[in-house]
Amino acid sequence: MSPNDNLIRPKPFPYLTGMAYIPRWIGGVMCYVVFGLGGLLSSLTVLPVLRFWPGTKQQRIARVQKAVHIMFKGFVWMLTFTGLIKVHSQHTQALSHAKGVIVIANHPTLIDVVVLISLIPNAGCIVKQALWRNPFMRGVLSSAGYIPNRGADLLLSDCQQVLDSHTNLIIFPEGTRTIVGTKINPFARGAANIAIRTRTDIVPVMLHVDVAGLTKQQPWYEPPRQTVNMSVEIGAAFDHLRYDTSQSSDAKMARVLTRELEQLYSQQITALPPLPETNNK
Repeated sequence: MSPNDNLIRPKPFPYLTGMAYIPRWIGGVMCYVVFGLGGLLSSLTVLPVLRFWPGTKQQRIARVQKAVHIMFKGFVWMLTFTGLIKVHSQHTQALSHAKGVIVIANHPTLIDVVVLISLIPNAGCIVKQALWRNPFMRGVLSSAGYIPNRGADLLLSDCQQVLDSHTNLIIFPEGTRTIVGTKINPFARGAANIAIRTRTDIVPVMLHVDVAGLTKQQPWYEPPRQTVNMSVEIGAAFDHLRYDTSQSSDAKMARVLTRELEQLYSQQITALPPLPETNNK
């Protein structure tokens, strides 16, 4: 059986030009506005109430994570309604029922983390420091117990605490969105290092897209002219026990695990198609 034989292969959407693209452009810009204002307003209203409602610290964080999960499900619906993206997922129970695992994924679009959190009610993320200074996002990040990307020792300690609380940790090994025309960017060893040092299993998620849209090479104010079909595929978990460090160093085992993960994605993912000429002008 060849890779992706059981994968949903949706019919491509038409490419919009001229006047037909105007509603798509308006809808795309509105999605950015709603996401930004929604993050700010929820940080000032709903999330503080959930965060400080009576209960243990973990119960409060879990409530916020569930709220973010529901909000992101709504945002994915909005993205679908405006025609920016259409998400196809099946057999996602492995994500919705997961507890305390590392979920990794390739990174073809701007909204990959939104899609993943919409499928995982108890998700955490490692977030770059710049976003913690963003007034639209800071409240959401702190309330949901997300992890700031700081020094290696502090980061590892934060990850251990999050995983021990049965939160699933989302990591993109590519580090940034996939370059158009390639399958994946080279994987960093961060996810493998965290998995081995915290003794945590990794669940690989493959995000398959049929057209290049919401990529790093496209400006945010140019929504894709063709709806992006995104198929979510959940792979078999990588058991951390397979990478026993008693016979070798953590660093060596992390290199081995990273290589195997990168090989898996190289085999499963199709290269992002080149951007149409009209989008490059």
